[in-house]
Amino acid sequence: MADISKEQVKHVAHLARLAVTDEEVEKMADELSAIIGYAEQLNELDTDGVEPTTHVLDLKNVMRKDEPKEWITQEDALKNAPDQQDGQFRVPSIMADN
Repeated sequence: MADISKEQVKHVAHLARLAVTDEEVEKMADELSAIIGYAEQLNELDTDGVEPTTHVLDLKNVMRKDEPKEWITQEDALKNAPDQQDGQFRVPSIMADN
């Protein structure tokens, strides 16, 4: 089992900009050692012939076919616009003039 030292916990806490007490350092060292020990059990598994995966489910990106279709014209799009100018929607300014 891999033992995580208190110095390693303090170093990681420093890198993460975390303030930890001596009691927290001791507790975290024990907990992290247990976590790493548990993860090391995976090294005991026989994985010969097991294909590597990036996800437990077989996901596929489902996308529609990119087919051209009829769109509305610019005039139709602007027909109900409350305000328009030069073929574009005209909206109130949101930036203050200083």
